[in-house]
Amino acid sequence: MKERKKIKSQAKTCLKRHWFIFVAACLIAAFLGSEFSGALGFSSARSLGVTGQSSVPKTQVTENSWEGILATIAENDLQAGRDAADRARQAAVEAARKGDPAFGRTRGVLSEVVNQITSGSIVVTAVAAAASITGSESGGVALLVAAFALGLAVFWFFIQNVFPVVMRRVFLEGMLYDRVTPQRFLFLIRVRRWRRAAWTMCVRYVLYLLWCLTVVGGVVKHYSYFLVPYIVAENPDLTARQAIGLSRRMMQGHKWECFVFELSFIGWDVLGILTLGLSDVLFTNPYKMACFTRYYARLRALAIQNGLQDAKLLDDDYLYEKAPADAIAKKYSDVIRVMNTPDGERHSLSGWRGVLADDFGVLLFPREQDRVAEARRADRVRLFALMDDVEGTAYPVRLYPLPEEERQKLVESLNYMRRYSVWSLLAIFLSLSVFGWLWEVGLHLVSTGELVNRGVLHGPWLPIYGTGAVLMLTVLYRLRGRPGLEFLATILLCGTLEYMTSLVLELATGGTLWWDYSGYFLNLNGRICAEGLLVFGVGGLAVVYMVAPLLDAALARVDRKLLVTVCSVVAAVFFCDAVWSQFEPNTGRGVTDIEGGRPASGYVQQAEN
Repeated sequence: MKERKKIKSQAKTCLKRHWFIFVAACLIAAFLGSEFSGALGFSSARSLGVTGQSSVPKTQVTENSWEGILATIAENDLQAGRDAADRARQAAVEAARKGDPAFGRTRGVLSEVVNQITSGSIVVTAVAAAASITGSESGGVALLVAAFALGLAVFWFFIQNVFPVVMRRVFLEGMLYDRVTPQRFLFLIRVRRWRRAAWTMCVRYVLYLLWCLTVVGGVVKHYSYFLVPYIVAENPDLTARQAIGLSRRMMQGHKWECFVFELSFIGWDVLGILTLGLSDVLFTNPYKMACFTRYYARLRALAIQNGLQDAKLLDDDYLYEKAPADAIAKKYSDVIRVMNTPDGERHSLSGWRGVLADDFGVLLFPREQDRVAEARRADRVRLFALMDDVEGTAYPVRLYPLPEEERQKLVESLNYMRRYSVWSLLAIFLSLSVFGWLWEVGLHLVSTGELVNRGVLHGPWLPIYGTGAVLMLTVLYRLRGRPGLEFLATILLCGTLEYMTSLVLELATGGTLWWDYSGYFLNLNGRICAEGLLVFGVGGLAVVYMVAPLLDAALARVDRKLLVTVCSVVAAVFFCDAVWSQFEPNTGRGVTDIEGGRPASGYVQQAEN
């Protein structure tokens, strides 16, 4: 009893320190169906009536549902299923036309994807593809069902079956260390043991299933195999026989103790029922997992102390005690060297030059000492994730018995936190403007078969692409170390830029439309749309973390005078084109001939009046 209270107290302390990632791990397990799936009851509560029954019976199959389309094909033929899907698609499109314009369903890739999924057309396409292989529609349906079943089996084996191990690894590292990052969810991939862990967990499941066919075998083996995912999380290199056998030996004499330990959470389980699983998600599930992780650590210590057979295979000692300084010094010498190097870059940049460098990542006329400071920054970025290991706040990955796969050297060498000179930014602006023009021209050529000079300017460039790239590199500089926030901020920044550019061009040209997203799914006044913003977000990450660093590294190898000369000449030509296009913009077929375009905005109408 006293030992149980101690474990729970330690688990609560650990949960407070890692609440967010522990809750996230349990929630992911629930969504995947690996564990805690009953905790998602609160999410379906809104669809339940007073009697507790859903307003729409689960067994009801409508004609335009996936099941209905598949049943239509099976009972009639492929054409009947296609006709049913077309009717559903047309009904959805008509409803969208009469509803909110922001939810257009008539144009764009995202609209087509939504229409394909909601109408069941994707099922028809899949059956048609399967029928072309089998030679018959019934065979196509059978092949599709078989493929779906195979997909579920693969998903279970590699994801649902393995995630309990991944989750326990996160909790094991959280016992001792203050920092556990989302990257630790990739632990099994980093040590190249994902398939081995999947096989071990599969063998455990099959054995348990067979024991469930007996009278009491299922209950007994539930506790016999209780520690397998913890053992695999500590040492995924074990065979299935070793892991399962070790769990059985470690649980001998502790099955009843574990059963009573589980019963001690019955009050929290009742609270979970009363809150429809909400309390389970926010506290109980991660609390239980933290408790049983501590319980595993206790049984592991007993096994090693008693010299239990194969207990020596549990050799990840640094999950339970901090690594000695000499071991850290030996494996992390490069990190320690960088950490001990005085970082004097802030002293070399002061005043307005310091503001530009620190807040916007711009090095105006870089000096030699600035380049030295940038080299130090590159080392710090490359080794930043390992500094917590040296300081003892994160698990020392380099000391794990199985070597973890290092990050790709290319990614490390990019130094995405670098600062850019004015000439680099100008070259990036011009390069991305030309790329944007090639992208737009290429898309139009593929879709219409016509080679058209896209854009308001006459030259081969679209400045909105270059402007967006430069703004991402400067305005969002402080978010560069947090890719998630960088992605969201890029969408907001590029959406604002595209919307304002559309509005300004429309005002400046008397209401001429240069693009129109009306009819696209999730559009705003036809000026921006969801799929365009997603492309900007993904493309923005590519620019910030890959394209711009590569361009800057290539430009650093170019003679400075040559770089300045070429950039100046091209920029002058661009400037002349921009001035000329103010009076004679590029218009005509494939540029401004937008069929059924939206009406001019109120601002344009006021300007014309």
